[in-house]
Amino acid sequence: MKEWTREERYRELHDAEEVRDLYERISKSVYRQTYHIQPVTGLSSDPNGFALHKGVWHLCYQWCPWGAVHGLKYWYHVTSTDLIHWRNAGIGLKPDCFYDNRGTHSGSAISSGDDLYFFYTGNHRDDDWTRTPYTCAAVLGPDNRPKKLEKPLFGPRDDYSEHQRDPKIVWNEQKKLYFIFIGAQTMDKRGTVLIYKSPELLKGWTFAGELKVPGFEKFGGMWECPYIVNISGKDVLIFSPQYTKLPGRAESTNHNVYLIGAMDYDSLTFTPDGGYRYLDFGFDFYAAQGAANVGDPDKAILIAWIGLPDNHYPTEEEDWEGSMSLPRELRLKDGRLVQTPISGIETLRDKELTPDGTLPAACELEVCPADGDFDLNLFAKADGSGGMRLHYNAATKTCTVDKTGMDKRFNQSVGEVLDMPLDTPLKKLQIFIDRSSTEIFANSGEATFTTRSYPTADEFHYTVTDGASVKLWTMTPSVVDDFVI
Repeated sequence: MKEWTREERYRELHDAEEVRDLYERISKSVYRQTYHIQPVTGLSSDPNGFALHKGVWHLCYQWCPWGAVHGLKYWYHVTSTDLIHWRNAGIGLKPDCFYDNRGTHSGSAISSGDDLYFFYTGNHRDDDWTRTPYTCAAVLGPDNRPKKLEKPLFGPRDDYSEHQRDPKIVWNEQKKLYFIFIGAQTMDKRGTVLIYKSPELLKGWTFAGELKVPGFEKFGGMWECPYIVNISGKDVLIFSPQYTKLPGRAESTNHNVYLIGAMDYDSLTFTPDGGYRYLDFGFDFYAAQGAANVGDPDKAILIAWIGLPDNHYPTEEEDWEGSMSLPRELRLKDGRLVQTPISGIETLRDKELTPDGTLPAACELEVCPADGDFDLNLFAKADGSGGMRLHYNAATKTCTVDKTGMDKRFNQSVGEVLDMPLDTPLKKLQIFIDRSSTEIFANSGEATFTTRSYPTADEFHYTVTDGASVKLWTMTPSVVDDFVI
């Protein structure tokens, strides 16, 4: 694995030709995705700037162009008209001013009137590497590229740590005010959210206060990527607590959770109806961002990074890493979120295959088990050995995913076995396999499990408990992976 110097990680990209050879080389990788958004070169991480504007869905992702390393971050811009087929649009934001001299870090977007507005964290560092985070803004220009404001909307608060980032913009119709939710850390290293308000998008921002969440005053050491949305009359708060271990998550210290409750914008209090739930139970799901301007009060649309901070993955050896999850539709049912793949994803089905134990590199697998315990082994060898095993315990209604049998093992110290508990007996698994990712939807979205997966040439088979029904489709490409910088 390459050891990167600070100078290499924070080198500025001046010309597309500097990464053309890298693009052409990684394009030949057997792990390049077929129907998932992935980095044009280098590394992708958090999804940013997700919104519908004039019939076009805009999404950016954190991008380091040089390789599979967290360094100088850009926003890379992709667009879609249906959330299924995506095209590369080039650099969205670049770190080219004083306020973001060491990175255009995560944020959000919102469409208002004729304009699409982006909000991001400008990561400034002094010569001694002291960080100052600024909340900055940009507006989509006629050339389909965001144009940054010359100055930030506001700077950091001195009474919190340097960890103040990931602005999420929200319009409150009742108050006729915009609110920005910012992930933060207190001086005594507790995770929290700071809230700012303004009647206008690009000026007039004032500090409203710290979000109060009763019962969660000491929950994690930093809350990244806060997102709040109202679904069917209930408020849902989604965030990524860091620097803490949580039950059932092995040794990971980075998580994605949600709370359902009620948000009071006068007292800045989110009152949960109950405890937190995991947004996804898999090994690799983080920094989930919801889309703005969805236009349906009964659902939200969300996308996440298939990866985790501090983790390492096999394609680092090829100088690239990262992927976005499939967009998901979020609804409320029986006091919890139900997540389903984006509507229309079935249009990517190419051929329905006769199930024979062979697993295509890019496919959708639907499995309906019989009653009782159940086993599904993905990425097995021809003799059924090895692979990634999903075992369902009917007595506890728990799916356990164990990836220790795969040839390419990674992040072993973080954990290779995790549970996906269910509220109801397992009746259906909908599984989306791409060349380096696997997304499992159980019981029509009651629970989900997302992981990176890197099968070798010998690992394209599966086994399943007798009595289960299996349907299998190959999937057509849906992301135009052109070299656009």
